[in-house]
Parts: sequence; C-alpha cells; structure tokens
Amino acid sequence: MTDNNLSQEEIETLMGDMKQTDNAADLLTPEEKDALGEIGNISFGSSATALSELLGNKTEIDTPTVSATTLDQLENEFEDPYVSVKVNYIEGIIGENMLIIDMKDAAVIANLMMGGDGTDVNADSVGEMELSAVQEAMNQMMGKSATSMSMIFKKTVDISPPETQILDMRNGEAKKHIPNQEPLVRVSFRLTVGDLIDSEVMMLFKLDFAKELVEHLLNNQEEVPPQEPSQPEPTPNVKEEAKPVQNKIVNQPPTSLQGSPEVQTASFSDFAPAISEGSGKNIDLLYDIDLPVSVELGRTKRSVKEILEFSSGSIIELDRLAGEHVDILVNDTLIAKGEVVVIEENFGVRVTDILSPKDVMQKIR
Repeated sequence: MTDNNLSQEEIETLMGDMKQTDNAADLLTPEEKDALGEIGNISFGSSATALSELLGNKTEIDTPTVSATTLDQLENEFEDPYVSVKVNYIEGIIGENMLIIDMKDAAVIANLMMGGDGTDVNADSVGEMELSAVQEAMNQMMGKSATSMSMIFKKTVDISPPETQILDMRNGEAKKHIPNQEPLVRVSFRLTVGDLIDSEVMMLFKLDFAKELVEHLLNNQEEVPPQEPSQPEPTPNVKEEAKPVQNKIVNQPPTSLQGSPEVQTASFSDFAPAISEGSGKNIDLLYDIDLPVSVELGRTKRSVKEILEFSSGSIIELDRLAGEHVDILVNDTLIAKGEVVVIEENFGVRVTDILSPKDVMQKIR
C-alpha cells in the first residue's frame, strides 16, 4: 500500500475475507443458534458451579453467543498467545471442542488452584505446572458440562481427559491444532471469577459436530409423547355453595358403576420363622468371604501447590499425636482401634478397643 491507497491485490484479499465472513455467518440458521445457545446455557451453568467450588470464588457465566467463524478470522483476531483446552467426546456423542482462555485468566486460575489468592499474577508466569492446574480445573468444569448434556440428550455423554497447551496464532501454530478444513462454530461467553477475572472465553466446534448437537436436542424434544386432551369438567351447580380448594393430593379407591368396591385388609406372610430356622446354617456361607482390612495412622489436607512441591525427604505432618491409637478399618469402615507392634520383621496392630455395633452402623450410614 502506498500513499494511503490499497493495491488491487490487497483489495481482492479484503473482499475475499469479507465474502468468507458472510458465508460463514449464513451456515447456521437462527433456530440452530438458539438450540446451541440453550445447550450452552445448561451445560455452562453447571460448569460455573464446579469452577466456583474449585477456586473458592463466586463464578458466573453469562448467556453464550453463537456465531460461525473461520481459522483465518481467528488468526487476525487473536494477536496474543492463548491457553487452549481440547476436549474429546467419546461416548454418547462423538466429536471435539476447544476452549480458548486468555493467558492472564489462566494464570489466575492456576494460582487459585495452587492455594494462592489470584493476585499479582501475569501471563508470563504460565508454565508447565500452571498448565497442569488449569487442565485439572477444566477437567472438572467440562465433566460437569458432560453430565448436564447427558440430561439434555437423555443418554450418557462422556469425555476424555482434556489436553492443555499454549496456543500462539501469530506464528501459524493454530493450524496444527484448530481444524481448518471447514468453517467453525464459535460459542462465546463472559466469565467472571470474583474480582479477579472478567473476560470472554470461547469454545470452538466443527460445523458438523455443532449441527449434530442440535439434532440430538431437537430429536429428544420430538420424542416427548403428546398429552391426551383432558375431559371437560362438569359444569358446577350455581345453587350449590362454593367450597374452598385445598392444595392437597388425596388418594381415593377407584369407584365402580355398580356400587362401592369391596375393601379388604392386606395380609402378609410371616418370614420370621423361616429366617430363624435357616439362620444358623446360612451364616456359614459368609465365613469364607475375604474383606480388606487396613490400618490408618492419620490424615491431613494439603493444597495442590504443596503437593506438587513434594520431594524425597519431605515430611508430612498428620492429624494424630505420637503414641495415639491407630484406626482399624474393614472394607473402609472403622470398626476398632489399636496400637502398632512389631512381629519379627513385620509391623502389626494389637486391637485395644472395638466399636459397638451401634457405632459401626452409624458410620456405615
């Protein structure tokens, strides 16, 4: 371009991009956009709840907007590197989507996942450890989304573990990871996490997969059987005194045209004698069943950051004092307490206190 004038080649390129944009926008009907928006509303709502519990901050997701786009448009729009999370649907529906998050937002999520307060972070701090934390957060988030989609489509929907990486669209790297054979469907929504994050997050689907989601939704709506028309209610006698309506369901026996039905008291067989007669013999069948017995020294909780910093020689402090009795569990149920002993070269435990059957039943419940 010279003297602020576009060359013929630049004009043709610009016109081609505009034409490509118009074609992409026409690939989805308004009904398909509404259906995808409804799916996004339900699935992202549960995802926000899961993310809020993980990050310990109020998380909100606005109503998503649906549009069609192309890889060239994305490369022109995203000048800075982003974090991409690729998820494959492997059961119920087959396809993939890609979640694209701003690097600064990913750094905040990673910091919160590792026990920080989400402040004083920057995009340059996102490394391999931070990507692992973001991947776990997105795994929980998309898992909840898949559960919601299972309810929408009335069948099991499952996903594979997400793949997280830094995506730089400036150097052509996006073409290796984002499908470029056809226009893409873009579902964008505003994500807010407390006062730490307020930005747009984007999901990308292949066009055929997006249309398959719409088809699943519409088919399930069509399968709902129509309700039979209700019989007209008899006209009340205006001379009768109006009676108040009570919001109460009353179970009444069916009436007969020939008079009141005969009502009899239900009778049940007494199984007590049969049980008492065979109980001594049948209980022997249970004696050979193996049950796992374990001894628990103590427990503790640590943040993801502290766990990732574990190394050989690290000391983990438990919630039990030295010399205190250990717990004896059968099939993961606490039944007794004991003390650690040494039998020749092996550790053992001497039972010192057995819980009462009532206490054991309460723990099972």
